[in-house]
Amino acid sequence: MKPDLPEYSAPLDAEDRAGKPAIVCYPPETLPAVDLESLRTRRPDAEHIETVTVAPREAACVRVPAGGYFRIVSTEGPQVGDLNLWAADDFSERFYSGKTRALHGTHVSTGDRLWSTFPYLRSMATITDDTLDWYGFDADGGSVHDVIGTRCDPYTNRLLSGEDYHHCCHSNLTRAFADYSGIPLAEAEHYVHDVMNVFMCTGFLSATHQYFMKASPVRPGDYLEFHADIDLVVGLSACPGGDCGSEHSSDVAKCYPLTIEIYADDSARAGKMTSTARSVYDRSHGR
Repeated sequence: MKPDLPEYSAPLDAEDRAGKPAIVCYPPETLPAVDLESLRTRRPDAEHIETVTVAPREAACVRVPAGGYFRIVSTEGPQVGDLNLWAADDFSERFYSGKTRALHGTHVSTGDRLWSTFPYLRSMATITDDTLDWYGFDADGGSVHDVIGTRCDPYTNRLLSGEDYHHCCHSNLTRAFADYSGIPLAEAEHYVHDVMNVFMCTGFLSATHQYFMKASPVRPGDYLEFHADIDLVVGLSACPGGDCGSEHSSDVAKCYPLTIEIYADDSARAGKMTSTARSVYDRSHGR
């Protein structure tokens, strides 16, 4: 955090230096357009093929075919989830929360895309429906579905509390991905990455700019739905923080299951729709 009492005095031109205009780093207007109307028009024809229940303080992984859809649903009570995505044909291509944040902002909703890591940098999934889009930003600056938090993990918990806790989202996703992929646990852990916090309400405190959480507004029946822009493995952890209105990384909070509903689109399987292409940058890096 920035010091309350700086060691150095402000220079005479401090006001001028600090008064420069803010420039959006990555103007979204230059991104390829999302044909949201088309994705929504095709949605009713998609066939429900599977529903996976994610138990409280656990995680699950499931494959979603390119052109299909997956819906994360609150079923029994207010519960947030930590989302990971991998390309089904190459687990080294995974969701890149930092670049997604740079392109779409701290909190995402309908029409935003989840982008993959370098050197691939392509859209992995597009949000097509969000029953919590009414929330916007509250008086604290909080909103839902953030791409700013990392994930609760046993290492930070040990650092701050001196105790071991094995059902943090990082550990949940590690176990689930190891089980799904058959990769040994220690190796599988390296594939687990920064998340999209589904349904979680977060922001930055105005005074200190510290990351905060507050009770999620999600209720049973709310959902967030995505179009799979490529063949995906979707990993979801039902966070031990429950609605994250008090604490996480413990068994104190009341937790509920989440479900992942998977829908396949016949037209996509018939080859009428292609996946998004990986970056065509030549990777020479000036050499």
